Amino acid sequence: MAGPGWAPPRLDEFILTEPLGSGTYATVYKAYRKRDMREVVAIKCVNKRRLNRESVENLLTEIEILKTIRHPNIVELKDFQWDSDHIYLIMEFCAGGDLSRFIRTRRALPEKVARVFLQQLGEHTHPALHLFFSPAEALFGKPPFASRSFAELEEKIRSDRAVELPSFPQLSLECRDLLGQLLERDPQKRISFEGFFAHPFVDMEHIPGPESLGKATDLVVQAVRKDQEGDASTAFSLYRKALEYLVPALHYESDARRKEAIRAKVRQYISRAEELKVLVNSSNKNLLEKGNPARELLKEMAKDKPRLSAALQVASAAIAKEEEGKDDSDALELYQQSLGELLLLLAAEPVGRRRELLHAEIQTLMARAEYLKDQIKMREAQSMGKEALAESVRS
Repeated sequence: MAGPGWAPPRLDEFILTEPLGSGTYATVYKAYRKRDMREVVAIKCVNKRRLNRESVENLLTEIEILKTIRHPNIVELKDFQWDSDHIYLIMEFCAGGDLSRFIRTRRALPEKVARVFLQQLGEHTHPALHLFFSPAEALFGKPPFASRSFAELEEKIRSDRAVELPSFPQLSLECRDLLGQLLERDPQKRISFEGFFAHPFVDMEHIPGPESLGKATDLVVQAVRKDQEGDASTAFSLYRKALEYLVPALHYESDARRKEAIRAKVRQYISRAEELKVLVNSSNKNLLEKGNPARELLKEMAKDKPRLSAALQVASAAIAKEEEGKDDSDALELYQQSLGELLLLLAAEPVGRRRELLHAEIQTLMARAEYLKDQIKMREAQSMGKEALAESVRS
């Protein structure tokens, strides 16, 4: 908080108000243009006394680059001024704060969020954009060469020591590979601008855009055709590729109704892809040829859930006991045991293809149990009727 004698710098055309943030050598203020009080800007005041001559020249070069960039995801530099004490960068005002504030308030960003920012920057072709976003500030919550001064920063950059990435948070191999190439000390070995945006982690191919839905639709048509032909492996691969375009299309769509329709399709294709994955990975070659493929498929999908697998085994024992036709009471007891467990597991099962199959299986087992119960009651009633008739004859 500012002291009693605190006051922001003065500029002829602007009224500087509260500070928005500060760093090693600069403070950013919210400001209004005097001739139009409705125009709100952010003014970054760089203290020249904290910069050496080389740093000032670098800053001026950066200003010239910023003045040439016009991009919806980059804060616009409207103008710059200077006096004997400060260099002033008059910038577009962002009510939600800039990217550095977004990262600081969250300490670090998940991989998926960092990738989105990289993709948005990648839509612009200016090589200087790499100056304004560090994937390592984003993923670990601090820059790779955090320093208190330019001299310290220069010393760390020129050091021969290998740059070691923190072990936490855990990152994908693609992400760590990209960071390693970005932090390569030898500029000849460091990844190029073109190589950066061609890297699989950045994945510019699947950036949300107007073409995403069309590409997804073409792949879905092919997937459905292969699915109908019984080519599970190819259909699974095509559904996965389609979802890589369909999910970005969901983020790009702004119309609420169309967005919900896309969301429903995403759920549908994810469920089918999950089912096909089990079929492709299953060691049971005759899975589709069995009398109840849905039940066999559910058993395959339950292999990583011991409780679910055990409950389904009890259900299978109940069906086998019922089909033997020897002791319906034992079969009914097994049905009741399995259903009691399966209903509990259904309540905890997340949305997906396995839940759909489990729900359908429970309904089938309930119907069989009810039928068996009715058969037992009918036989009991018939038995009681015969006993009553025999007693009547005897009397």
